[in-house]
Amino acid sequence: MLRLALASTATVLLAGCAMYPKASAMRSYDQAMLPAAVQVPAGHKVAMETVGAGSITYECRAKANMASEYEWFFVGPDARLMDRSGKQVGRYYGPPATWENMDGSKVTATQVAVSPAAAGSIPMQLVKANPAMGMGAMTGVTYIQRVATQGGVAPAMACGATNLGARQVVQYQADYIFYKAM
Repeated sequence: MLRLALASTATVLLAGCAMYPKASAMRSYDQAMLPAAVQVPAGHKVAMETVGAGSITYECRAKANMASEYEWFFVGPDARLMDRSGKQVGRYYGPPATWENMDGSKVTATQVAVSPAAAGSIPMQLVKANPAMGMGAMTGVTYIQRVATQGGVAPAMACGATNLGARQVVQYQADYIFYKAM
């Protein structure tokens, strides 16, 4: 009876752990496994790997130069950046897109390329970092990749004149890989 109870408890605990991915399950990325558009140029090495988990806000707006058509417009992200052990090491927010380490150093970046991800997920992305503000982990970061994206796409809810200005928040997760020049 005791063995059965212990076995049942272990099964429930293991099943519960499998339902929630952890940063420690994050894998290193082989550039050759990624689409060419989001590969980091030669001469750079991985400096830090993080998992970003948080939200993206969208707002219903009229399409540019098309006042009678509407779309969900990307307003900005707000996510925690965690290391492999699940410890928060920084934050990602915007606009402008900003990656900030807990040590106070931070970078903004300019998008270089995107590549489609799984259905229902924001695209993979490669950005070129601007010079870091502050001294710390972000000092010397040259590129940032967003890979292994989950969720984050614009809401499926209709966007039109009746809900113009409405905001919707969607959840997402992605791995952010930081590179520095060798």
